[in-house]
Amino acid sequence: MTVYPFFIPHQGCKHRCVFCEQHRISGVVSAPAPAQVSQQLDSMLPLCGDGEVAFYGGSFTLLDASLQLEYLRCVSPYIAAGRVSGVRISTRPDACGFDVVARLAALGVTTVELGCQSFSARVLEKAARGHGPQAARDAVGLLRDAGIRIGLQLMPGLPGGSLEEARYSLACALDLRPDFLRIYPTVVIAGTDLEILWRQGEYIPWTLEEAVELCAELMWHCHRVGMPVIRIGLQASVELDTGDAVVAGPYHPAFGQLVRSRIWRRALESVASQTGERQVDVAFADLSDALGHRRSNIDYLKRRFGSFEIVAKGAPARQNFVVKGHNYDMMSKACYLQPLSITVG
Repeated sequence: MTVYPFFIPHQGCKHRCVFCEQHRISGVVSAPAPAQVSQQLDSMLPLCGDGEVAFYGGSFTLLDASLQLEYLRCVSPYIAAGRVSGVRISTRPDACGFDVVARLAALGVTTVELGCQSFSARVLEKAARGHGPQAARDAVGLLRDAGIRIGLQLMPGLPGGSLEEARYSLACALDLRPDFLRIYPTVVIAGTDLEILWRQGEYIPWTLEEAVELCAELMWHCHRVGMPVIRIGLQASVELDTGDAVVAGPYHPAFGQLVRSRIWRRALESVASQTGERQVDVAFADLSDALGHRRSNIDYLKRRFGSFEIVAKGAPARQNFVVKGHNYDMMSKACYLQPLSITVG
C-alpha cells in the first residue's frame, strides 16, 4: 500500500519521552497547515488509487478536535473521488478512548499506528511515556472493534530494557494480533533527555552488532507467525546521516539490510556446516542481502569455512537457496531456538 506522509512533529503530544526529538528524526521543522495539505494532495495523489494519506510524528488524537477535523476533511474529497482509500495516523495508546476511535472511524481513518515502544511497565516509566502497558491492549481492542487496521511500534533498547524485555515486548505485541509492526532499536538523538542520561553515564545504548543480532531474531519470530514488519530501524535521512542528530546508539542508514543479511548468514552457515558444501545459489533479488552489506556475509563465511561462493544462477524462489540441487528455505534454516514468552516483563 502506498502511503502519502505528512509530518506533524510533536503536535498534540503533551509528553516529552526521553528518546523523542521528532524535528531531527523527520527533518521537518513545523507541521503543515490544512490548506497546505489540500494543495499538496491535489498534486501528489494519482487519479485512482488505494493508498493512505498519513499524519506522522505527533499524537494526532491529542490535537485540538477542530484541527483534527480540518486535517481529515482535507482528505475526504479524495477518498470520495477514489484517489486514495483512507487516512493513517500515529498516536499514543492512551489517546485512543471509545469516543476518539468512533470519531476516527466516522471520518475516514483506516489505520492507526500506536507507539507502544515496550510492554514492560518499568521500561515505560523510565522512558517517561506517561502510561502503562495496559493502555496499548485497551486501544487495540477498541480499534479492532471499530474495524480500523492496527500497527504497533516497538523500541528495543530503551532505559531499563534488555534482550529478555525485547523478546517479551514482541511476544506481547504478537499476542494482540496487529496488522503490522515497526521495530526501531533505540538511538540517542541530540536534544533529548536520553542524550543527557547518556552523557552522564546513566544510559548505555546497544552497539550496532547487538541491535542487528537482536532485531534479526525478532524479525525471524515475526516471519514465523506471518506478522509483517514494515520498517526496522529509523528511515535514513540527510539529517540523520550527515548532521549531528545522532549522538550514540545503533543507527545505520542500511539497518534493514544489515538485519536481513544477518538472517541469511545464519541460514547459509547452518547448511554449510551440515552439508559441507561451499557454494549456494540464490535468487538474483536476494543476492545483495545474501552477500551482506559491503560483502560482510561472504567475507565472514570465507573466514569460517576457508572458501565460500554465493551465486545467482538458478533463480530459486525468494528467500530460498539451492545447494547441490537441494532447495532450502532461508527462514527455516536460520532458526532461532530462543522462545518468546509473555510470562516475564
